[in-house]
This record gives sequence, structure tokens and C-alpha cells, in this order.
Amino acid sequence: MAGRFLSLFKPIARVLPEIKVPERKVGFNEKLFWTAIVLIIYLVMTEVPLYGIAQEAGDQFGALRVIFASNRGTLMELGIGPIVTAGLILQLLVGSAIIQANMSDPQDRGLFTVASKFFSILLTGIQAAAYIISGMYGALPTTTTIIIFIQLLGSGLIVMLMDELVQKGWGLGSGISLFIMAGVAQNILWQTFNPGTGLFVGSLSLFFSGQQTLTNWILGAGVYPSLIGFIATIGAFIVIIYLEGVRVELPMTYAGYKGFRSRYPIKLLYVSNLPVIFASALFANVYFFTQLLWSTQGQPPPGTNILFQIVGDYNATETGIQAVGGLAYFVTPPNTIQGVAAEPLRAVVYLAILVAFCAVFSLIWLEVGGLGPSKVARQLMDSGMQIPGYRRSGRPIEAILKRYIPVVTVLGGVIVGLVAGLSDFLGVFGSGTGILLSVGIIYQYYELLMRERAAEMFPAFRRILGE
Repeated sequence: MAGRFLSLFKPIARVLPEIKVPERKVGFNEKLFWTAIVLIIYLVMTEVPLYGIAQEAGDQFGALRVIFASNRGTLMELGIGPIVTAGLILQLLVGSAIIQANMSDPQDRGLFTVASKFFSILLTGIQAAAYIISGMYGALPTTTTIIIFIQLLGSGLIVMLMDELVQKGWGLGSGISLFIMAGVAQNILWQTFNPGTGLFVGSLSLFFSGQQTLTNWILGAGVYPSLIGFIATIGAFIVIIYLEGVRVELPMTYAGYKGFRSRYPIKLLYVSNLPVIFASALFANVYFFTQLLWSTQGQPPPGTNILFQIVGDYNATETGIQAVGGLAYFVTPPNTIQGVAAEPLRAVVYLAILVAFCAVFSLIWLEVGGLGPSKVARQLMDSGMQIPGYRRSGRPIEAILKRYIPVVTVLGGVIVGLVAGLSDFLGVFGSGTGILLSVGIIYQYYELLMRERAAEMFPAFRRILGE
């Protein structure tokens, strides 16, 4: 039965926009078609500017936009931020039992989805209003303010429905993953080949014309990316691909067939890239809301207000607004080697906070995501699997899983935190978090495409895959 909190959303379910689950089997080619349509719409929205605002060169949220798949001054200004934030909050509330919900119950699961959509829309409105109130678009007349708010709210609804369209079986994977991957790819290509500031076009032409030194081209200068960052990007891809394949394999047998042996893999990145998504989303919201508070309180100069010295002190310059102290300062990394050398304390504290939060979120997700030893042991028992040399019971399986899963989970969380943080310090294209997310998403899409293709070519596989 649905908990009291989720029951509040029953009336709302009737009025919220919804994509219906397909009543027929959607073919592989049709799924590819709808996935491509959604991706094209997203890419178009990242290039369509918001009506009524003046484009500015500076972007104080530039380093934080990767996980939100957003683009400054366009219809994708908010990106997937409200959806990710709403989902994160609700998942943590359910996981901590503050909200009672049985995710194996279709009714509770449906109401949870409705609650997620409601809070996504609510947060879209709150963030849109916050952007306008904070003065991000400058002083605006009332009519223009309303138009911008409607554009941001409408774009948020479209993004939410596109994600739902893909997730409900019309497409492949999830819209959120698709948008993140596309955003990171855009970022990498732009930093590499942009005619104005790209490493191998704009920046290199400045070097050959004598306007930039070889040292600046290698280490980066101003808005120009660095050769070290490009090399680090390739290295990060290779390291993360390798980590995706590291696993511990437990020998298993199938009770129904004597002599049948298999292995249950426990990946090093057991909870995938979710910990770094949660940590980065938390950091991004800390940065955003502390800057909003600072803007609405008259933008006091750095070091003059004790509250902002704790939560986030900012300084307004010609190039934009920058965090110079407080919590917001320590949850944003220096994105170049020169930055790390100039601010070593900031780099060390940022890396420590990121790694700690990734480890904590990894453990939290074990229970929230149903990946804990007890639930996995129950699933293996229900499927008829057992560990050789032990009687067929859930207790020995659970005991053995407890030796591995918690340790691997924490270790995986620490490693993804280190990879994301150190990649940022080297100035990788698309940010360390973006590279980590994109590799994980590409890997998931590869597995999904192979499964879909096999099921399409050999219909009997559907029964094996549980479809």
C-alpha cells in the first residue's frame, strides 16, 4: 500500500502530462528512430537562444553544466538539473525511510514516478525564477521576465517528457543519459576544433602567428584549452574503460542442472557512476544557491560578511562571478595545472570532499537501488543459483556477498571520486565528471544495443532476458 506522503499525489497524477507505455512491442529500428529524434530535439534546444536576453561571454556555472547537460542562454539553460535534483532528493528520502514506499509494489512505484515529475516541474519553476531574480540576465522589464520564465518552464517540461518517452520503451536507455553523453561530446569537440578557441584550430593558429607561446599552448591560457588537457582526456577515457572491466567473479551453479556452472560478476564500479552524479549535483546546487543568496543580499565584497565567508564568498569581476571563499569555493575545482599550483589547499580540500561524498553515496545507493547483499542473495536464490560447496540457502550466499559488495562499493566510490577530481586538475575536455559519466553511459548503451539486437534477431532470447 502507498505511504501517506505518496498518496497525496494520486489526484495530481490525472493532470500531469504523461507519455503512455507502448501497448505493442516496439522494434529495434523504431527505438533507434525515436532515440535519434529526441537527441536531435535536445541538440536544437541547446542552440536556440532564449528570447529577450542579451548574450554574455561569461558563464559562472560553466564548469558545473556538464552533469546538467545545459547550455548558457539557450532553451537548455536549466538542462536536466531539476529532474536530477528531484530524483536525488526523493531517492534519498525513500532510502532513509523518511518516506515510506515499497518500490516492488506497482502502485507505490507509479506514485513515486508522479511525485518525481511533480517535483521536477516545481524545481524547474523555482530555478527559473531564481535565475531571473539573481540578475543573471540583467535588469528586465516585467513582460520580458514573464516570457523568459515561460520559456524556461516550457523547456523543462519538454525535457522531462523526452526523458519519459525514451525510458518508457519508445527509445533506448534514458533521456538523461543521452543528454549527458551528447553534452560531453559537444564540449570535447568544441574545445578541440572550435575555430576561435579550439586547441587544434584557434589556439594553434595563434601559436603559429606568434600571438601565443608554446608553453601557453601546452599548458593552456585564458579561454584556450591545453595540450595537456587533450592528452589527459584520452588518458581518462582509457583508464575509465579499463576500470569498467575490473570485477570479482564468484563461482555459481544452477540447482536445476547438475554440472552447469556460471559466475556472478561484482564490478569494481559496482554502483556505476551514480556516486559522482550525486556528489556533483550536490556541489552544483550548493554553488548555485549560495551565489543566488549572495546576489539577493546586495553582493557584499569578499571578507565583509561572516555568513558568506562560511557558505560561499563571491567576487564580481569583468570575466564573471567567481567563488573566492567558503564552502562554494571548496566544492569547485581548479581546472588547470596552474590553478592547482596556485591554490593547492583548494585542490586538496575539493578532492577530499569529492572522494568522501562519493564513498558515502555509494553505500547509500546499495540500499536505495536494491543492490545490497541481502537483496542480491534473494535474487540469486529465486533464479535457482547457488554457490558450489554450500547448501542451497540464502544465508551462505548473503554471507559471501557481504565480504565483497560493501568493500567493492566503497572502493569503487573512492576511485571514481579520485578519477573525476584528478581529471579536472589536468584540465580534461568536458570535465572529469563528464568523461566518467560519458564512458559509463557509452558502455551501458553498448550492452543495451547488443541485447536489443540479439533479441531482435533471435526472438527466443527474449525469454532468457526476461522480456
